[in-house]
Amino acid sequence: MNRRALQILWPAFLGAGVLELLVFGVVDPNDLTWLGGAAIDWPRQAIYSVAFLLFWAVTAGACALTALLMRTASELNEEEPAE
Repeated sequence: MNRRALQILWPAFLGAGVLELLVFGVVDPNDLTWLGGAAIDWPRQAIYSVAFLLFWAVTAGACALTALLMRTASELNEEEPAE
């Protein structure tokens, strides 16, 4: 895997894990509802898994944006080496 991708995904994974602990330490997955008010009728493990993947995607996006903003103009303008 690309080194930059690992630099983005690993801290995002750790952040998502911490966020999962904080959110579900306060919120019971059985109390969650859809926007229309109907209860989410999923098993606990499915709710934990989907929530973790969503948290990971959001934190990965934030990490990727940070990595992009840290690049200098010369890094952005140089051509990628051929592999």
